[in-house]
Amino acid sequence: MLIERSPITRFLPAVLGALISLTVATAARADATLDKIEQRHVLVVGVLLSGGPFGGIDPATQKPRGLNVDLAQELGRQLGAEVQLVPVLPANRVQFLQQGKVDLLIANMEWTPERGEILGSVPTPFYRVGGSAAVLKDSPITRWEDLKDQPVCTSQGSSYVKPLTEFGAQIKAFKSSSESLLALRGNNCVAAVHDATLINPLLGDSAEWQGYRALTPELNPAPSVIWTRRGEADTQARLDPIVKELHRSGWLIEAQTRNHITPASPALVELQKQFQANGA
Repeated sequence: MLIERSPITRFLPAVLGALISLTVATAARADATLDKIEQRHVLVVGVLLSGGPFGGIDPATQKPRGLNVDLAQELGRQLGAEVQLVPVLPANRVQFLQQGKVDLLIANMEWTPERGEILGSVPTPFYRVGGSAAVLKDSPITRWEDLKDQPVCTSQGSSYVKPLTEFGAQIKAFKSSSESLLALRGNNCVAAVHDATLINPLLGDSAEWQGYRALTPELNPAPSVIWTRRGEADTQARLDPIVKELHRSGWLIEAQTRNHITPASPALVELQKQFQANGA
Protein backbone atom coordinates (compact mmCIF):
# COMPACT_ATOMS: atom_id res chain seq x y z
CA MET A 1 0.00 0.00 0.00
CA LEU A 2 1.27 3.42 -0.90
CA ILE A 3 1.12 5.91 1.91
CA GLU A 4 0.89 9.45 0.64
CA ARG A 5 3.30 11.80 2.42
CA SER A 6 1.83 14.99 3.75
CA PRO A 7 3.03 18.28 2.21
CA ILE A 8 4.93 19.04 5.42
CA THR A 9 6.69 15.65 5.34
CA ARG A 10 7.59 16.05 1.67
CA PHE A 11 9.15 19.46 2.17
CA LEU A 12 10.80 18.73 5.53
CA PRO A 13 14.19 17.60 4.10
CA ALA A 14 14.40 20.72 1.95
CA VAL A 15 13.51 22.96 4.90
CA LEU A 16 16.06 21.27 7.14
CA GLY A 17 18.70 21.56 4.42
CA ALA A 18 17.99 25.27 4.03
CA LEU A 19 18.21 25.80 7.78
CA ILE A 20 21.53 23.97 7.97
CA SER A 21 22.90 26.00 5.05
CA LEU A 22 21.73 29.21 6.69
CA THR A 23 23.35 28.22 10.00
CA VAL A 24 26.67 27.44 8.28
CA ALA A 25 26.56 30.68 6.30
CA THR A 26 25.73 32.66 9.43
CA ALA A 27 28.62 31.06 11.30
CA ALA A 28 30.96 31.87 8.43
CA ARG A 29 29.82 35.48 8.54
CA ALA A 30 29.68 35.64 12.33
CA ASP A 31 32.85 37.70 12.50
CA ALA A 32 33.10 39.65 9.28
CA THR A 33 35.00 42.50 10.98
CA LEU A 34 38.40 40.82 10.86
CA ASP A 35 37.90 39.90 7.19
CA LYS A 36 36.86 43.48 6.46
CA ILE A 37 39.98 44.90 8.15
CA GLU A 38 42.26 42.53 6.25
CA GLN A 39 40.55 43.17 2.90
CA ARG A 40 40.47 46.95 3.03
CA HIS A 41 43.71 47.33 5.07
CA VAL A 42 41.96 49.90 7.25
CA LEU A 43 41.16 49.65 10.97
CA VAL A 44 38.43 52.03 12.16
CA VAL A 45 38.66 52.76 15.89
CA GLY A 46 36.32 54.83 18.02
CA VAL A 47 38.28 56.93 20.53
CA LEU A 48 37.32 59.47 23.16
CA LEU A 49 39.15 62.76 22.57
CA SER A 50 37.65 64.90 25.31
CA GLY A 51 40.98 65.61 26.97
CA GLY A 52 43.41 63.98 29.36
CA PRO A 53 46.30 61.58 28.84
CA PHE A 54 44.17 58.81 27.32
CA GLY A 55 42.72 60.85 24.51
CA GLY A 56 42.73 64.49 23.45
CA ILE A 57 43.84 66.94 20.79
CA ASP A 58 47.42 68.20 20.76
CA PRO A 59 47.11 72.03 20.79
CA ALA A 60 50.36 72.38 18.83
CA THR A 61 49.53 69.99 15.98
CA GLN A 62 45.73 69.70 16.30
CA LYS A 63 46.18 65.93 15.98
CA PRO A 64 44.79 63.25 18.32
CA ARG A 65 47.10 62.07 21.08
CA GLY A 66 46.96 59.89 24.18
CA LEU A 67 47.40 56.27 25.24
CA ASN A 68 44.20 55.12 23.52
CA VAL A 69 45.37 56.76 20.29
CA ASP A 70 48.81 55.15 20.58
CA LEU A 71 47.23 51.75 21.22
CA ALA A 72 44.94 52.07 18.20
CA GLN A 73 47.91 52.98 15.99
CA GLU A 74 49.94 50.04 17.31
CA LEU A 75 47.10 47.60 16.65
CA GLY A 76 46.85 48.91 13.11
CA ARG A 77 50.60 48.53 12.60
CA GLN A 78 50.53 44.92 13.75
CA LEU A 79 47.48 44.16 11.61
CA GLY A 80 49.09 45.81 8.59
CA ALA A 81 46.25 48.30 8.37
CA GLU A 82 45.94 52.06 8.19
CA VAL A 83 44.17 53.43 11.27
CA GLN A 84 41.17 55.68 10.94
CA LEU A 85 40.23 57.34 14.23
CA VAL A 86 36.59 58.26 14.81
CA PRO A 87 35.87 60.61 17.74
CA VAL A 88 33.09 59.30 19.99
CA LEU A 89 31.40 60.48 23.18
CA PRO A 90 30.26 58.49 26.22
CA ALA A 91 26.69 59.07 25.06
CA ASN A 92 27.14 57.52 21.60
CA ARG A 93 30.18 55.22 21.69
CA VAL A 94 28.20 51.99 22.17
CA GLN A 95 25.84 52.90 19.31
CA PHE A 96 28.78 53.68 17.00
CA LEU A 97 30.13 50.18 17.59
CA GLN A 98 26.79 48.39 17.37
CA GLN A 99 25.87 50.23 14.16
CA GLY A 100 29.17 49.33 12.48
CA LYS A 101 30.47 52.90 12.29
CA VAL A 102 33.68 51.67 13.95
CA ASP A 103 35.42 48.28 14.10
CA LEU A 104 36.62 48.65 17.68
CA LEU A 105 36.20 50.92 20.67
CA ILE A 106 39.17 52.12 22.73
CA ALA A 107 37.24 54.85 24.45
CA ASN A 108 37.72 55.01 28.23
CA MET A 109 35.03 52.39 28.72
CA GLU A 110 35.85 49.91 31.45
CA TRP A 111 34.44 46.40 31.54
CA THR A 112 31.27 45.87 33.58
CA PRO A 113 28.87 42.90 33.62
CA GLU A 114 26.16 45.12 32.11
CA ARG A 115 28.37 46.17 29.19
CA GLY A 116 29.54 42.58 28.76
CA GLU A 117 25.91 41.60 28.10
CA ILE A 118 25.59 43.83 25.03
CA LEU A 119 29.15 43.97 23.63
CA GLY A 120 32.13 41.69 23.15
CA SER A 121 35.68 42.49 24.21
CA VAL A 122 39.29 41.36 23.91
CA PRO A 123 39.85 39.13 26.98
CA THR A 124 43.13 40.69 28.15
CA PRO A 125 42.66 44.22 29.54
CA PHE A 126 45.17 46.87 28.51
CA TYR A 127 44.73 48.98 31.67
CA ARG A 128 42.85 49.22 34.95
CA VAL A 129 41.30 52.42 36.24
CA GLY A 130 38.76 53.69 38.75
CA GLY A 131 36.91 56.94 39.29
CA SER A 132 37.94 60.07 41.11
CA ALA A 133 35.96 63.18 41.98
CA ALA A 134 37.05 66.79 41.65
CA VAL A 135 35.72 68.80 44.60
CA LEU A 136 36.56 72.22 46.02
CA LYS A 137 39.46 72.14 48.46
CA ASP A 138 37.29 73.57 51.24
CA SER A 139 34.40 71.19 50.48
CA PRO A 140 33.12 69.18 53.46
CA ILE A 141 33.02 66.12 51.19
CA THR A 142 35.80 63.73 52.23
CA ARG A 143 34.22 60.33 51.48
CA TRP A 144 32.13 58.94 48.64
CA GLU A 145 29.30 58.49 51.12
CA ASP A 146 29.22 62.27 51.61
CA LEU A 147 27.74 62.62 48.11
CA LYS A 148 24.36 61.42 49.35
CA ASP A 149 21.59 63.83 48.24
CA GLN A 150 24.21 66.02 46.55
CA PRO A 151 24.24 67.03 42.83
CA VAL A 152 27.11 65.22 41.10
CA CYS A 153 28.27 65.76 37.52
CA THR A 154 29.51 62.97 35.27
CA SER A 155 29.24 61.77 31.66
CA GLN A 156 26.28 60.06 30.04
CA GLY A 157 26.91 56.33 29.87
CA SER A 158 29.59 56.45 32.58
CA SER A 159 30.16 53.27 34.57
CA TYR A 160 30.24 55.47 37.69
CA VAL A 161 26.54 56.37 37.46
CA LYS A 162 25.45 53.12 39.14
CA PRO A 163 27.76 53.28 42.21
CA LEU A 164 27.08 57.01 42.60
CA THR A 165 23.34 56.33 42.53
CA GLU A 166 23.84 53.65 45.18
CA PHE A 167 25.52 56.30 47.34
CA GLY A 168 22.37 58.39 46.92
CA ALA A 169 23.92 61.10 44.71
CA GLN A 170 21.75 63.21 42.42
CA ILE A 171 23.23 62.55 38.98
CA LYS A 172 23.69 65.28 36.39
CA ALA A 173 24.93 63.53 33.26
CA PHE A 174 26.51 65.44 30.37
CA LYS A 175 27.52 64.43 26.86
CA SER A 176 31.23 64.87 27.60
CA SER A 177 33.61 65.14 30.55
CA SER A 178 34.52 68.69 29.52
CA GLU A 179 30.86 69.77 29.87
CA SER A 180 30.68 68.02 33.24
CA LEU A 181 33.82 69.76 34.51
CA LEU A 182 32.55 73.10 33.23
CA ALA A 183 29.33 72.54 35.18
CA LEU A 184 31.38 71.90 38.32
CA ARG A 185 33.24 75.17 37.88
CA GLY A 186 29.88 76.87 37.41
CA ASN A 187 28.74 75.53 40.80
CA ASN A 188 26.06 73.35 39.25
CA CYS A 189 27.29 70.36 41.23
CA VAL A 190 29.47 69.65 44.25
CA ALA A 191 31.68 67.10 42.46
CA ALA A 192 32.58 65.92 38.98
CA VAL A 193 33.32 62.18 38.75
CA HIS A 194 35.43 60.75 35.94
CA ASP A 195 38.39 58.39 35.49
CA ALA A 196 41.19 59.08 37.95
CA THR A 197 43.55 59.25 34.97
CA LEU A 198 41.65 62.35 33.82
CA ILE A 199 40.97 64.00 37.20
CA ASN A 200 44.36 63.54 38.88
CA PRO A 201 46.58 65.09 36.15
CA LEU A 202 44.05 67.89 35.66
CA LEU A 203 44.13 68.90 39.32
CA GLY A 204 47.88 68.42 39.58
CA ASP A 205 49.03 70.28 36.47
CA SER A 206 46.49 72.98 35.71
CA ALA A 207 46.64 76.39 37.37
CA GLU A 208 42.91 76.93 36.90
CA TRP A 209 42.20 73.86 39.04
CA GLN A 210 44.38 74.89 41.98
CA GLY A 211 41.31 75.38 44.15
CA TYR A 212 40.17 71.77 43.75
CA ARG A 213 41.26 68.41 45.15
CA ALA A 214 40.62 64.78 44.27
CA LEU A 215 38.41 62.43 46.25
CA THR A 216 40.03 59.06 47.00
CA PRO A 217 40.24 56.05 47.04
CA GLU A 218 39.33 55.25 43.44
CA LEU A 219 35.68 54.46 42.84
CA ASN A 220 34.76 51.13 41.28
CA PRO A 221 38.16 50.27 39.69
CA ALA A 222 37.71 48.05 36.63
CA PRO A 223 39.71 46.71 33.66
CA SER A 224 39.97 48.82 30.51
CA VAL A 225 39.37 46.62 27.46
CA ILE A 226 39.18 46.86 23.69
CA TRP A 227 35.51 46.50 22.76
CA THR A 228 34.09 44.59 19.79
CA ARG A 229 30.60 43.63 18.77
CA ARG A 230 29.15 40.48 20.34
CA GLY A 231 30.10 37.22 18.67
CA GLU A 232 33.29 38.56 17.06
CA ALA A 233 35.45 35.75 18.42
CA ASP A 234 37.87 35.85 15.47
CA THR A 235 38.65 39.54 16.02
CA GLN A 236 39.07 39.00 19.75
CA ALA A 237 41.34 35.97 19.18
CA ARG A 238 43.50 37.96 16.73
CA LEU A 239 43.92 40.94 19.06
CA ASP A 240 44.35 39.16 22.39
CA PRO A 241 47.92 37.88 21.81
CA ILE A 242 48.88 41.36 20.58
CA VAL A 243 47.70 42.91 23.86
CA LYS A 244 49.49 40.22 25.87
CA GLU A 245 52.73 40.93 24.01
CA LEU A 246 52.33 44.68 24.61
CA HIS A 247 52.22 43.86 28.32
CA ARG A 248 55.13 41.40 28.17
CA SER A 249 57.40 43.75 26.22
CA GLY A 250 56.66 46.74 28.45
CA TRP A 251 55.13 48.70 25.55
CA LEU A 252 52.07 49.65 27.59
CA ILE A 253 54.18 50.81 30.53
CA GLU A 254 56.24 52.95 28.15
CA ALA A 255 53.05 54.34 26.61
CA GLN A 256 51.77 55.22 30.08
CA THR A 257 54.98 57.11 30.84
CA ARG A 258 55.05 58.77 27.41
CA ASN A 259 51.54 60.10 27.93
CA HIS A 260 52.26 61.34 31.48
CA ILE A 261 49.59 59.19 33.11
CA THR A 262 49.59 59.58 36.87
CA PRO A 263 49.37 57.85 39.18
CA ALA A 264 51.06 54.96 37.37
CA SER A 265 48.91 51.85 37.25
CA PRO A 266 50.26 48.98 39.41
CA ALA A 267 48.11 46.67 37.25
CA LEU A 268 50.46 47.20 34.29
CA VAL A 269 53.45 45.99 36.32
CA GLU A 270 51.48 42.98 37.56
CA LEU A 271 50.34 42.07 34.05
CA GLN A 272 53.85 42.45 32.63
CA LYS A 273 55.21 40.04 35.26
CA GLN A 274 52.38 37.62 34.57
CA PHE A 275 52.95 37.45 30.82
CA GLN A 276 56.73 37.40 31.12
CA ALA A 277 56.38 34.39 33.41
CA ASN A 278 53.96 32.72 31.00
CA GLY A 279 56.01 33.65 27.95
CA ALA A 280 52.98 35.65 26.68
